[in-house]
Amino acid sequence: MARTADLFAVDGAVTIVTGAASGIGLAYAEVMAENGATVVMTDIDAARLEREATRLSDAGARVEGRILDVTDRQAIVRVFDEVAAAQGRIDVVFANAGIDAGPGFIGMDGGRSPAGAIDALSDEHWDRIIAADLTSVFSTIKSAVRLMKPRRSGRIIVTTSVAALKPEAIVSTPYMPAKAGAAHLVRQLALELAGYNILINAIAPGPFITNIAGGHLHRPEVQAAFAHLSPLGRLATTKEIQGAAIFLASPASSYVTGTQIVVDGGVLLGPGFTT
Repeated sequence: MARTADLFAVDGAVTIVTGAASGIGLAYAEVMAENGATVVMTDIDAARLEREATRLSDAGARVEGRILDVTDRQAIVRVFDEVAAAQGRIDVVFANAGIDAGPGFIGMDGGRSPAGAIDALSDEHWDRIIAADLTSVFSTIKSAVRLMKPRRSGRIIVTTSVAALKPEAIVSTPYMPAKAGAAHLVRQLALELAGYNILINAIAPGPFITNIAGGHLHRPEVQAAFAHLSPLGRLATTKEIQGAAIFLASPASSYVTGTQIVVDGGVLLGPGFTT
């Protein structure tokens, strides 16, 4: 019988995490590093990346930071090639980087927000969100697969969102098709990559306390406004996504591909009830 420690073992796994300097990406990097993986943290925020990579390295983890803008396709190729050359392989990739799309057509007060209406959204805004939240996922996966195929082995985990599964009036419209597209890309590529023993899955977070939306979710009053969305009556901390991450990166999920694990505190079930 397999021991739990063996099922969830990621010791030595060469791992790349995009958007790893904060929030959910940092949580992925932490749980992998703390369990013995070799982790390359990438992010566009150089100062925060250096601080967090140094913190983990000083604690004894095998971690390095690399500045990366995931909307720059050639930069992604370069970073992946450099990591593969230095480490000999890439085992696990978390395609996590993305950006907040801004407010939707309904404001936090429940009233209409004209700036978020579809006819008010600029083409530039649409293009920027699709580039950062969907096209970057395609580019990251493409670079990972190119290096994983010859070894016929690899794990790819994409951060999507409950926005991939339901509309949300308080979030800008382009975010919805971007996340839904990323989720469907996972399903499509799971079919293609199964023959190479490359498993690809997604994690769809609900309301987590991160730096997205300018860090507003760290404010107690904003947390209270969002808490009613979950039957659990609260937002999640980023530590609460680490179980799903380690599961999908480890032998425990050896027969799992093309799925999307929802970590949302029951948000998709509808609002909770107080007694």
